[in-house]
Amino acid sequence: MGATIQRGFLAGLKTSWTLGKIIFPITLIVVFLQYTPLLPWIIKLISPLMGWLGLSGDAAIPIVLGIFLNLYAGIAGVLSLSLTVKEVFIIAVMLSFAHNLLIESSVAVKVGVKPWIVLTVRLGLAILSAVIIQLVWHGGGEIAQYGFAKVQAVDVHGFWEILWLALKKATLGIGQLIMIVVPLMIGIQILKDKMWLAVFSKWVSPFTRMLGMKENTSTTLAAGLLFGLAYGAGVMFQAVKEDGVSQKDVTLAFIFLVACHAVVEDTLIFVPLGINVLPLLGIRLATATILTLIVGWIWSRRQAKAIKGSGIST
Repeated sequence: MGATIQRGFLAGLKTSWTLGKIIFPITLIVVFLQYTPLLPWIIKLISPLMGWLGLSGDAAIPIVLGIFLNLYAGIAGVLSLSLTVKEVFIIAVMLSFAHNLLIESSVAVKVGVKPWIVLTVRLGLAILSAVIIQLVWHGGGEIAQYGFAKVQAVDVHGFWEILWLALKKATLGIGQLIMIVVPLMIGIQILKDKMWLAVFSKWVSPFTRMLGMKENTSTTLAAGLLFGLAYGAGVMFQAVKEDGVSQKDVTLAFIFLVACHAVVEDTLIFVPLGINVLPLLGIRLATATILTLIVGWIWSRRQAKAIKGSGIST
């Protein structure tokens, strides 16, 4: 058991280092952007487009914050505005599909997934879902009553104060990363050495096969569903390297996870906004499943045609 824990611990540190090199500098840059004219300029630029999504111009604030930062920043933006129930729900659905794009897209590149796939899927789903909800739901016009969440804004002035805040946030992010990834990798190593992971793969293999993936992709899916793309990436790295997960399977897994990941945290985090989170979870799961099925079917058809064409030519 000691050797197992040691291997898992070392794997966790190695993965934390790999992810930290992505998360730390991007966090620094994004925090600085919050205190420059660039972010307000982006918000002002997209405000006229909000009407197409069933949102007021002010809704651009939480959407931009959530897309470039994370869900917590997006929710902080929502709490600072007076929005209708429908607007809050649309924002929640959009941000559940598209948040923290800079870091999570960088993670996708590390795993081997093309960044344009991640960005296209996430932003496309966010916009499409908003348009559909706007057209289908004719209620929700009352002003939203927010729950217990209170987010305090940090008031800083000057270059050195902003730099100190950015360093604190980046360091805190790395600390949280290590606290999650290292125990996770130790747990995964124990599951592997005890052969429990193989049993788990068999349990979920019908679902992974339905989505067009092999059994060894189940660990990647489980990690992303529970811990999110950034934190679950540690398991994805290891799975791709050690378990022989193919490029097709890791791409399909990422397509599923960009639509639906961190289902516990990313769902419950919207509870304080006073919306019903069960439809939100259902939309994410259904969208991820349908989208992955479609992409997997198209991919398999193209592979079959390529193999058939190759056989004819020979």
